[in-house]
Amino acid sequence: MATHDPSSDVNSEVNDGDDFKVHVFSSSSELLEKLHENWKEKEQPYPAMYSSVHGGIILDPAMMVIPIDDHMVHRGHGVFDTAILLDGHLYELDVHLDRFLRSASKAKISSPFPRSTLRTILIQLATASQCRKGTLRFWLSAGPGNFLLSPAGCPKSAFYAVVIKEDFLQCKKGVKVITCTIPMKPPLFAAMKNVNYLPNVLSIMEAEEKGAFASIWVDDDGYIAEGPNVNVAFITHDKELIMPIFDRILSGCTALRLLELAPKLVEQGILKSVGTGNLTVEEAKGAAEMMYVGSTLPVLPIIMWDDKPIGDGKVGEVTMALSDLVWDDMVAGPETQRLSVPY
Repeated sequence: MATHDPSSDVNSEVNDGDDFKVHVFSSSSELLEKLHENWKEKEQPYPAMYSSVHGGIILDPAMMVIPIDDHMVHRGHGVFDTAILLDGHLYELDVHLDRFLRSASKAKISSPFPRSTLRTILIQLATASQCRKGTLRFWLSAGPGNFLLSPAGCPKSAFYAVVIKEDFLQCKKGVKVITCTIPMKPPLFAAMKNVNYLPNVLSIMEAEEKGAFASIWVDDDGYIAEGPNVNVAFITHDKELIMPIFDRILSGCTALRLLELAPKLVEQGILKSVGTGNLTVEEAKGAAEMMYVGSTLPVLPIIMWDDKPIGDGKVGEVTMALSDLVWDDMVAGPETQRLSVPY
């Protein structure tokens, strides 16, 4: 009876690799043709991109690229932010832009343009995209120049932005979450919206592997911190809205807006108070209601945590009242919050 030699499988794999021939593109036109093939018969999810490296707006998806020697690519030296595009209006663009520049300052990245120019570019990009619902994401990078650790050899920082066609609705169904085992970022990096999102990626992957929507980070002192890319909020049994203090986590633009709007529910007698504070895991899991708060949600009910129900395990009425407040603000809020895109 013949026996199987495992080494033959290894040798076969090596031989297959040796036989593989790498194609060499003979011209830029040949490469461009190949890039266009990748997008052929695909719905275009990115209707427009801006690059300060190219100096303009790009409508061809095959050309929406950034240099491989950009320090944001190989060193993670970059920051970003995202604004919502809903019904032809940019929601809280100025708030996101202000946080964006604060992050850039912490990351020691100077902008190639003044704030007013960045704002004008983003509005013109949204206009060129003709997209009325999606997200506007923008990055500031130390820029291209070399593959060294220091950005000293990068002649100029780079600004990139892209419009992402995306459909989202007000969230009304509850989700399950888990406590994250992936170490969270230290305060300096957690409070800065930078491109180093590997902990966030591993966090969401861990949740998905366990059949949950996402996870909750707990800091070293045992207090509730945040979700992988969203803030978290709680309603106590005394009808108090509490969010974790923002000193060691990212201060979410939507979360801050919710804190501004929520006092309306206090006036109506639905809430007793609104504020921030430190919550232990025990206190948080004992809350009457729980929710994620983020730009595209804007409020997502959480009904189960580590396989145990939050409150009665159903979507809470106060949570949905808060959701309605923010959604109405996104759809029909004041001009200070909603900028009409001049298509």
